[in-house]
Amino acid sequence: MASKDKEKERKAKMKSLITDLRSGDEKKISKALKGLQVHGDDDAILPIIEVWSDGVSDKSEQEIIQFLGDIKSTGSADIIIDILLDQNFKNIHLPLLTTIWNSKVDYSTYLVDFVTLATQYDFMVTLECLTIIENLDGPFEEHHFLDAEIILREFAEKNQNGKAEEDKKLKLIGELKHVLKDLESRNIDI
Repeated sequence: MASKDKEKERKAKMKSLITDLRSGDEKKISKALKGLQVHGDDDAILPIIEVWSDGVSDKSEQEIIQFLGDIKSTGSADIIIDILLDQNFKNIHLPLLTTIWNSKVDYSTYLVDFVTLATQYDFMVTLECLTIIENLDGPFEEHHFLDAEIILREFAEKNQNGKAEEDKKLKLIGELKHVLKDLESRNIDI
C-alpha cells in the first residue's frame, strides 16, 4: 500500500512540475526541469518538448537540451524518435538531434528512422543524422540496412536534377550510403 501511495505522490508532484514548466516563467521552468530530473519519468518528455517547441528563452532552451541529453531511460528513445518524426516539432529537430548524439541512450535500433529524417529535411538535419549514424554502436539487424538502402535509393532517384542546396544534400546522402555500407560490413564481422 505504501508504494502505491508513493507512486501516487510522485505522479502528483510530476503533474505540478509540468504545470510550472508550462508557465512561461524562466525561473519556474528551470526549477521544474530540476524537479523532473528527480520526480519525472518518460511521460515528462513530451510536455518538455511541447514547451520548447512553443518557444522559450535561450537559457531555458539550453537547460532543456541539457535535460534531454542527460536522460538515461531506454524508453525515452521511442518518445524522442516519435517526436522527431512528427512534423509539428520540425522547428526543433536540429537541436533535438544534437541531444541524441550527446545521449547515453543507445539509438541503434532507429537506424532507418535517422535515414528517413535525413532524406525528409534540410541539409543541416541530414548532417546531424549522418553524425548520429556514424556514432551508433550497433549491432544492427540486416533488414535495417536493406530498408535504409531502399529509402536512400528512392531519394536519389527523385532528386537527380536538383538545385545547388539539393545537390549538397544529395552528396551528403551519398556519404550516408557509404557510412551505412561500412556499418553493415562491421556488423557482419561481429
